Amino acid sequence: MFFLIRHAAQDDLAVRLAGRAPGAGLGEAGKTQARRLGERMRGERLDHIHSSPRRRAVETARAIEAACEGGPLEIADALDEVDFGAWSGLDFVDLAQDPQWRRWNERRRFARSPGGESMREAQARIMNHIERVSAALPEGAVALVSHAEMIRAALLYCLGLSLDAWSLLEISPASITRLSVTALGATIVGVNETLTPHGAEARA
Repeated sequence: MFFLIRHAAQDDLAVRLAGRAPGAGLGEAGKTQARRLGERMRGERLDHIHSSPRRRAVETARAIEAACEGGPLEIADALDEVDFGAWSGLDFVDLAQDPQWRRWNERRRFARSPGGESMREAQARIMNHIERVSAALPEGAVALVSHAEMIRAALLYCLGLSLDAWSLLEISPASITRLSVTALGATIVGVNETLTPHGAEARA
């Protein structure tokens, strides 16, 4: 079983496209999210925890590791954020004025970020990682801490949908999406499980 986990929220989540820009660690609210996420994952008996190298993802993964004692934590470049190139670190208000950014969101199967990668390339690297880990640990429980667009890309692949359908899938900060992979293929068990402020599970 794979637990595809989006990192907890950094403070400027709704303002700036963090991408691979330096910094973008968790603020106090995000750290609280990460601790609660770790508590939620404690009962899953994780065999491994893999994380994107971005600071916000590693901090989230460390909170899960501390709560679950399931490790060791492994940094996996395949789970890294989409390489948004020149867009990384820009405010969304400024990006909205860029025709290339609009094309990216309208035609993701064809578009490429300036100086970065395409969504097809990003999708290929996360799926290659999932397939390699599944082959090595067919009965294992593995948490993959990554980013919203990476998780969407994996789900769209498993559903056989175009990358242009990205907006159909909500992937919230500190959410859990469960994916079972066997020799017969992949089964999406749950999408965008989040925790309410009172700690109860909410499922999408």
